[in-house]
Amino acid sequence: MRKIRSVMKELDPKVFIALTIAGIINAFGVTIFLFPVKLYDSGISGLSMLLDQVTPSGMTLSLFLLLLNIPIFAFGLRKQGIAFTVYSIFTVGVYSLMSFLIMKVFPIDVSFISPLAGSDLLLCAIFGGVISGIGSGLTIRFGGAIDGIDVLSVIFSKKIGISIGTFVMIFNTILYIICGITIKSWILPLYSIVTYYIGSRTVDFVVEGIDKSKCAMIVTTKASEISDALAENFDSSGTIVNAIGGYSKESKEIIYFIVNHFQINKLKKIVHNIDPAAFISLQEVSDIIRKKDM
Repeated sequence: MRKIRSVMKELDPKVFIALTIAGIINAFGVTIFLFPVKLYDSGISGLSMLLDQVTPSGMTLSLFLLLLNIPIFAFGLRKQGIAFTVYSIFTVGVYSLMSFLIMKVFPIDVSFISPLAGSDLLLCAIFGGVISGIGSGLTIRFGGAIDGIDVLSVIFSKKIGISIGTFVMIFNTILYIICGITIKSWILPLYSIVTYYIGSRTVDFVVEGIDKSKCAMIVTTKASEISDALAENFDSSGTIVNAIGGYSKESKEIIYFIVNHFQINKLKKIVHNIDPAAFISLQEVSDIIRKKDM
């Protein structure tokens, strides 16, 4: 009972509402734009679409989404945690159910052309990638995943010495090659690469936002003056860290400061007006978490 209560405390009912919307959006993008013209989604979803085509009629996309994804999420339970696993399986369930309703129950004809984009493969690839990317991005943003390939990449990428992104890319490359060999045509798999690229960029946009923050690492001998000037101009204070020059062995200080894309030039002018020799390094920050956000 204690374990059950502990699990329930980790789950937020509001998140399930958001994940329901995410699953519906993803299903809409796949079943309305991709599946009718035989374009392939990425990851386990794309594999499920291929299996739907080459297996008997009773073995459907909706069924394969459950059969392939649920064991993977269960396999990653220990590494990803209970909340992530529950959220992910729930979203896959919504995605699977909505896909079944659109293709088998609702009066929507998805038998040979897209109901909205017709037979235009480029339009289907673009809009299918964008819409399914929104669904995937929302799922990630609310603490889950809608495709088991995300879990497999986390578990196995480090073990074989590659990045998560490279693992996913290799999986999808192999998938699209198999699709091309199976259907004896490379046109649809090549258009599917467009879907994959647009979908991944859409996921990044949904998860990280259009205005990514930048982390400025300012190496200087005038940290106090620069910090005061930055606080005055940006209404935000940075963090000063003591450091030693690797070559000169001189004592220096590093200011850790967060700005947005539009504030970079202003930051450079302020810093170099005070210390022309200051070294500034900029890196993207995907998220900023404060105590009030927790």
